[in-house]
This record gives sequence, C-alpha cells and structure tokens, in this order.
Amino acid sequence: MRTHPSNTMSSTAAGRGRSAINRTVPVLLLAQLLASAVPSLSWAALGDSVSSVASDSQALEASARLDTRATFTVHELQTPTGTVIREFVAPSGVVFAVSWRGPFKPSMALLLGKYFGDYARAPRRPGSSRLRLIIEQPNLVVHAAGRMRSFAGVAFVPQLLPVNVAEVDLQ
Repeated sequence: MRTHPSNTMSSTAAGRGRSAINRTVPVLLLAQLLASAVPSLSWAALGDSVSSVASDSQALEASARLDTRATFTVHELQTPTGTVIREFVAPSGVVFAVSWRGPFKPSMALLLGKYFGDYARAPRRPGSSRLRLIIEQPNLVVHAAGRMRSFAGVAFVPQLLPVNVAEVDLQ
C-alpha cells in the first residue's frame, strides 16, 4: 500500500513537534502557578489602611523607607528589580495615593485595589496615547507614562486627599 507523500510526516518533523509541546507544558504550568500566587500578596492598595504596608515590603522583597511630611506620610518601597512604589498615607491611616517609577510597571490591580474596576472601565482623556495615560474621574485620577524600561505614574482618590495636598506633592 502506497501513501501519498503529502499525507505523511517525517519522523524528524513529528519529533520536533512533540519536543516543543513537552517544553511548553512546564512553562505554562509555571506561569499559572505564579499568576495564582500574585493575588495572595498583601498590598496596601489605594483606599486601604496603612496597616499592611509592612507586609508589602516583605512580600515584594523590597527595601522600605518612611518619609514623614507635614500633612501625610510616604511609605517608599524599592523592589529588587528597581521599581520604586510610594504609598501616600493620610493622618487618618488611609492610603490616598500611590505612585511608581522604574524599569517595570507594577500590577495596577494590586496598586489600585478596589479602584481597579473604575480604572479598567474609565474612558481615556484626550491626550492619552500608547505612551501616556490620562484618567480623570470624580473618584479616581491616574496619570501615567512609559516606554520599555521606564515607567512612571500616580493614582489618587480626590476625596481622600488631605487638605492642602495637590498632585504635584505626590512625586
């Protein structure tokens, strides 16, 4: 019995296909494992209490620094990858703003917490582009910019800003 050449596959081509699949499966499993671990990180997200800031630095393996200003406190975390995340805390103990800068963009879901849904649904303002994001809603303001290995931004809840604090103070 003869088979048509187009209906057969060489053993080397079949072997390459199987080995690619064999290498891909462990990578996908590892990616799923890492993705499922991310939500378990404790994070003092926008609008949350300051009480979990200490666990943030431990979970992110970040060095922490505290900067006390007249109307608020800044908890600065520097990750091993070089990204600096600042959590701005009002005297009431609530995180009213977060900012970031560095070579990697942090998880917006972790930074924004319960405000992430508002962020995801918000229309982008004129002036937004692939490299620049402007969201200005009554309950959430996000200004971000970035390109490969250089990301920066700030997000805050206008109603939570302490008296006499403006966006320029959140750098």
